[in-house]
Amino acid sequence: MAHLDIRGLSARYGKVAVLDGIDLSVERGEIVSLIGPSGSGKSTLLRVITGLLRPEHGGVTLAGQSIDYADRRSLKAARDRMAIVFQQYNLFGNMTVLKNVTVAPVTIKKRDRREVDAEARALLDKVGLGDKLDAYPDQLSGGQQQRVAIARALCLKPDLLLLDEVTSALDPERVSEVLDTIRLLASGQITMLIVSHEMSFVRDVSHRVAFMADGKVQEIGPPDQIFDAPTVTRTRDFVGKISRRSPNPG
Repeated sequence: MAHLDIRGLSARYGKVAVLDGIDLSVERGEIVSLIGPSGSGKSTLLRVITGLLRPEHGGVTLAGQSIDYADRRSLKAARDRMAIVFQQYNLFGNMTVLKNVTVAPVTIKKRDRREVDAEARALLDKVGLGDKLDAYPDQLSGGQQQRVAIARALCLKPDLLLLDEVTSALDPERVSEVLDTIRLLASGQITMLIVSHEMSFVRDVSHRVAFMADGKVQEIGPPDQIFDAPTVTRTRDFVGKISRRSPNPG
């Protein structure tokens, strides 16, 4: 059974359809990246999975449990098993780095403070910020703040990690440090669904890549297939445009 299973998922903003019958499955420990033109529904799909936008049709199953987005308890149970990192860091400016990472597990999940503190320190050390525990967000670069946001998500111990264009708000020189952090996490067998426009990174880190356009998954397969031998014309056109901008698909 797939860890994340999406069937016939449709959603709209007002009268505008943004997802149109999405079918997608992700195995436990698998990394699937979503690529495609702006407005294709990639980020919207993550918002629907987390319940930030209610689906109109279809269903989502996580770890064998169907999510009822109309039921608060079902949605809360699902959210307890996932974490999302957005383009913006959304850190608490009046809290230190360590406090930002520990506040949710302690106050919301009611976990032991000492246990969470130890885990947070280990996570921050893993993402290269072990020396910034007492710093405040405004003392950090954008790349450092995004790495704190990733550590904060991981401290929630999610079954599923969703990453939504986490490098798009960064200066170019800060992008690589965040991508290197995600590469490090990729070796830890955590299930990830990633929206990214960094094509070389997508090719390097993903088990499979899904090309989205017009609110649909047009094609999905291993990175080499999607970037080197796409079978769908729409995918081929998109990859061709990328290739003309760069020697490599990125």
